[in-house]
Amino acid sequence: MFVLAKLLAFLTQPLAWVVALLALGLLLLQRWRRTGIALLWSALAVLLLQGWEPLPDALLRRLEAQHPAPAQIELQRYAGVIVLGGATESSYVWQGHTQPALNGAAERLTAALPLLQRAPQLKLLYTGGEGELLTRALTEAERARRFYASVGVDPQRLILESASRTTHENAVLSAALPGVDKTRPWLLLTSAWHMPRSMATFEKAGWNVTPWPADYRTGLETPWHQYSLAQGAAKWHTALHEYLGLLVYRLTGRA
Repeated sequence: MFVLAKLLAFLTQPLAWVVALLALGLLLLQRWRRTGIALLWSALAVLLLQGWEPLPDALLRRLEAQHPAPAQIELQRYAGVIVLGGATESSYVWQGHTQPALNGAAERLTAALPLLQRAPQLKLLYTGGEGELLTRALTEAERARRFYASVGVDPQRLILESASRTTHENAVLSAALPGVDKTRPWLLLTSAWHMPRSMATFEKAGWNVTPWPADYRTGLETPWHQYSLAQGAAKWHTALHEYLGLLVYRLTGRA
């Protein structure tokens, strides 16, 4: 399942489609000139269109709106907050540096800090192993431990799960940790666009979770003129990966 997830992650990158269309167009250019030229123009169209951000934002906005944080919450009734991995740079970036290296989803880590300050009884369960396909290095859980140590979080409040590589494994392996009771109320903290799949997966695994989304990528609306090839490609990849991942999880009974 992990290898399949990595394959799907590659296939949901619009730039991969552009390269495929270009390669196929060039191959067909000699024998089927019209078809080859049409594919080359299609590659250009896909490349340019993916930079118009209102389109991927519309897809992401539907994901982010599904599980808002509760307007009122009594933190004293919760056992802790579950933080899903995905907020740190790859392990090789951490080598040779003492400062934590966070990525664009850093709010997954930082949004837990005010909760810990407001409710001293809360535990922080961080779940994330090594997400790379070929490397075996510093796990996400260890990177998170170093980050939380750098901001003064009491290590006694941390519970680390360092073997999971997918959202399904996050839910299953976290439930198997000593001293963790998944039937008690827990807050589930992850990116807002990842929350639909996360909630469905954790509830399927028997967890009693309340969504606490962070890392929003869209607002109420996107200006029609908002255009960036880099940002657009990243948003298309995120949106397509989540919709496809949710479909696969439902078909396989994981959500």
